[in-house]
Amino acid sequence: VTDFVNRNYLYALERKGESGGLNYYCQNLLEKTLTPQQVAHGFVFSPECVNRGLSDRDFIAMLYHLYMGREADEGGMNYYLNALSSGTTRETVEAGFARSQEFKDIVISYGLYSIPIHVMSFTDEVPNMINRYVETHPDFADKYEIKTTIIATTDGLYMPALDQALAQGGADAPDIYCAEAAFVLKYSQGVASHYAAAYRDLGIDVDAMIKDADIARYSVDIGTRPSDGAVVGLGYQATGGAFIYRRSIAKDVWGSDDPEVVGEKIGAGSQNWDKFFEAAEELKAKGYAIVSGDGDIWHAIENSSDAGWIVDGKLNIDPKREAFLDLSKQLKDNGYHNDTQDWTEAWYADMQGAGDKEVLGFYGPAWLINYVMAGNSGGEKPGEGTYGDWAVCAPNVGFFWGGTWVLANKDTKNADAVAELIKWITLDASEDGLQYGWANGTWSGEQGTKDTVASGTVMAKSNGELDFLGGQNMFDVFVPANAYANGTNLTQYDETINTYFRDAVRQYTSGELSREDALTAFKTNVADNLDVEVDF
Repeated sequence: VTDFVNRNYLYALERKGESGGLNYYCQNLLEKTLTPQQVAHGFVFSPECVNRGLSDRDFIAMLYHLYMGREADEGGMNYYLNALSSGTTRETVEAGFARSQEFKDIVISYGLYSIPIHVMSFTDEVPNMINRYVETHPDFADKYEIKTTIIATTDGLYMPALDQALAQGGADAPDIYCAEAAFVLKYSQGVASHYAAAYRDLGIDVDAMIKDADIARYSVDIGTRPSDGAVVGLGYQATGGAFIYRRSIAKDVWGSDDPEVVGEKIGAGSQNWDKFFEAAEELKAKGYAIVSGDGDIWHAIENSSDAGWIVDGKLNIDPKREAFLDLSKQLKDNGYHNDTQDWTEAWYADMQGAGDKEVLGFYGPAWLINYVMAGNSGGEKPGEGTYGDWAVCAPNVGFFWGGTWVLANKDTKNADAVAELIKWITLDASEDGLQYGWANGTWSGEQGTKDTVASGTVMAKSNGELDFLGGQNMFDVFVPANAYANGTNLTQYDETINTYFRDAVRQYTSGELSREDALTAFKTNVADNLDVEVDF
């Protein structure tokens, strides 16, 4: 540390450091109240250095020595001389040198590091957001270094790695970690929730910010720890579901592609499936399927149930979820769908109208439109494949599907920095926050994909028009859809139990098992593989 401070004296002031100055800077570097960049900046713009009266050429030469440890190359020297002569300030030029990789390498060579913020995630989505924040907030970048661990959920590797990292603690434990809808309850409400920091304990005025940003209620419910009522996780992407339908098919069958008309046909807001099946019969008469497979209605059914799979430690089959057996069989026996399974080639084919029967629609959130349907529509602009032939309307039952929640480690030593990042990602409703850029497709600095966000305030002032939807503003439908979504009927076992249940339903609808035997097979799977009490 002393050697690092001395090099600043040498290159900026052309002298050795005196004991008082050396002690001052060394103490601040060791206590991390000053960063190496701040120390160097202080020398370069100190009265003593300014009074040297350096010419532009000598000033740039000094920066090369101080920040890069070498003589200036001719091209670089000319570039910065031209910049200064064109009105660029010396402060701006110096800031570029201070953020250079060469200076970071010099800092590391002296054993000085930026404060690490460890981030653990299952995709690069949140790490990329954080990196964007660092890029656009140089003061933060000067002090902190983001260290990222990404482990895909493939083969179930992410959760065991996260559990181990949280349990071991220490310097390499994650300061920030992510959990998706399939397993977030384990970390926000379940057996691993004690590792999570309450947002309020990070210094976030969470209740006020949730209200001001109009954060979707289901997202808050999922991220609230029951033991103390504290919000420990929030998302940034809203995943409330709507009905996404083909305009051309709606016009052919009902004479209109208006979202109000189609919504009325499927029973928008009715919280039942009566009108949906009436519409399915009308579509069948014209040779169309209403959905691709029974999976297209499953998420709406699952998330509209009154209670979760586990109640007081026992398996609970909510009547609305049990009804999926009958609804699925009704779809299959009457030929109302193409009997596909979601996430298969046949399912994707129905998105471009290439299946056995053309399909009216799919139930899903905005990410299904942006990241699944658009790429499987057979086109990239209106008029190609089914691209542009889609619209969204209110669903008959409210639901959500998917999402990522951002949590903080209660043992983080960098609460202020963690709070700064979490607020920007999950709660900042200003035009400088992540969610405004995410909603308008500009968060990365370039025009990209528009998406729904957790903040209703942000979506109210954003442009959600999509060419894929024929120019429709998707926020007009998805904002109220988020309000109808329910986040209180989930458990940490849902991903596994859902698989068992849907397997049993397929065995029933295909005729392999009776309804009673399918339920018994489902219960047996739960009893044999989970620590849950089951009544047979």
